[in-house]
Amino acid sequence: MSNKKRYETGSRNVFKDIGVPNSEEHLVKAQLVFKIDTILKARGLKQVEAAGLFGVRQPDVSKMLRGEFRQFSVERLLRFLVALDQDVEIVVKPHRDRNHAPALQVF
Repeated sequence: MSNKKRYETGSRNVFKDIGVPNSEEHLVKAQLVFKIDTILKARGLKQVEAAGLFGVRQPDVSKMLRGEFRQFSVERLLRFLVALDQDVEIVVKPHRDRNHAPALQVF
């Protein structure tokens, strides 16, 4: 029996690993949508209610929560978070990690 690894270690961005164009932006959008979904669930908000807060149609909220969020810019997703009464901070700082390239991140 062989002791060879039968898997490949990926980067911190699955979208980059599978070759999605604009992978960093896609990852940030996915992280923002995850935050939005988490807040909606915690508050027990229905998609219709969220759509009213966001100024979009319910089917658009449904698509977004299912991962179809290309139609929404990062800025618009940030505005959705503000509509959910969240403070959004953008921090720019010098890159210091020599093992990884500079990146966009959502915390």
